[in-house]
Amino acid sequence: MEILIFLIIGALAGFAAGLFGVGGGTIIVPLLFIVFTQMGYSPDNIMHLALGTSLATIIVTSISSLMAHNKKGAVMWPVFKNLAPGLALGCFLGAGIAGQISGLYLQLIVGVFLLWVAYKMFFGGKKQVASHSHDVNPELPSKSKQLAAGGVIGVASAIFGIGGGSLTVPYLTRYGVVMQKAVGTSAACGLPIAIAGALGFMIFGMQQQVDVPNTIGFVHIYAFLGISIMSFFTAKVGAKVAHILSPALLKKCFAILLTVVGFYFLYKGLV
Repeated sequence: MEILIFLIIGALAGFAAGLFGVGGGTIIVPLLFIVFTQMGYSPDNIMHLALGTSLATIIVTSISSLMAHNKKGAVMWPVFKNLAPGLALGCFLGAGIAGQISGLYLQLIVGVFLLWVAYKMFFGGKKQVASHSHDVNPELPSKSKQLAAGGVIGVASAIFGIGGGSLTVPYLTRYGVVMQKAVGTSAACGLPIAIAGALGFMIFGMQQQVDVPNTIGFVHIYAFLGISIMSFFTAKVGAKVAHILSPALLKKCFAILLTVVGFYFLYKGLV
């Protein structure tokens, strides 16, 4: 039964990731939170488990996403090389920080974050960069600044349990990187984030001796397997459906969904 639930979550998360072009984290974290609550796990650990498991599943989805984008030549590998060390280090540290934050505060933090993403999706994206002169050679900051930016994105990704796309994409487009390349590079950046974050949540979780069956630290093994397997397949379906429907409408629907989830977290955290 457990495995079945996790397969369904994976199917939904993968489909949504393909459909809305966001990492599955924004969907996996809330769904796991609800499921783990129903399974009667300790409230102190639920949020940490949801975050750690979400990051572990992003390892698989980001590989499939990265390969697809790389075929289209949309991954800027030099930029990836500059960001990756900061992303990995930041996310590992972020997992440690998240481990020190109580489950309740994590719920509130993630709730606010989801509302912010929803707001950006609902009202953002109207400003299209008209100039195409940026396409060839976007003016990116220096290597050390990219490294630092990677660190900040990494820490945030661990605390929010995401692959960093909702942070990496705006960072790159701000410096004139075209959307396709920003998304492609962000997909590649999800890999170091996910690996370092998952390891961090495992290690810091083991130190806290989490008493939940089928887990390594703050990573739930069955949930990881079920979600990874299904999302790998359904992401492609979602991407196909995305081309049939209006992108603007999709964004608005997703923003509404995130708003509901964000308020749910705030409600659970405050009540």
